[in-house]
Amino acid sequence: MSNDNIRAEQGNGGLNRRDFVGDGLRTAGVVGLAGLAGFLAGRRSNSAETVWQIDPLKCVACENCATECMLDQSAVRCVHEFAMCGYCELCTGYFEPETVELNTAAENQLCPTGAIKRQFIEEPYFEYKIDRPLCIGCGKCVKGCSTFGNASLYLQVDPKLCVGCNECAIAKSCPSEAFVRVPASRPYIRKPANES
Repeated sequence: MSNDNIRAEQGNGGLNRRDFVGDGLRTAGVVGLAGLAGFLAGRRSNSAETVWQIDPLKCVACENCATECMLDQSAVRCVHEFAMCGYCELCTGYFEPETVELNTAAENQLCPTGAIKRQFIEEPYFEYKIDRPLCIGCGKCVKGCSTFGNASLYLQVDPKLCVGCNECAIAKSCPSEAFVRVPASRPYIRKPANES
């Protein structure tokens, strides 16, 4: 098309090929951006409806929860399922395996931060409670309790601490693929008492 024809079409209010293609590309761009915005909004609402959690039946207490979280202190904490606990004097989730004396000295405890508090109930029973702010989610107590005890200690993501990363760094590094998304209305996965 010659320049004279283009000018003639523009002068008559007509649309030339360049304008037609330009308008088409702009329209396609707007439609594409609207579609992308809708897709991202759908993903955000899906993320808000679910949270990260650890399946206690898959967790191997690898210690990645303490080191791989993007937060300064991991959002993972130990929980104690008291219904499964034997209230043992020698708790293998509390004491080091080679413990000589059953006392609460730091060198006898598995937990590197002293997050498990041991309290005498009555002979021969003791109760073990988790001081959640001290817990770093390392899983040493979980491993001890699972190896030698009844597995009443296990790890869970605290939904109040977790920022809900779309691609959780701990989940990516989890060797047993124990990290799963669960409904935000039921953010914890309780360990069944018969699965110890």
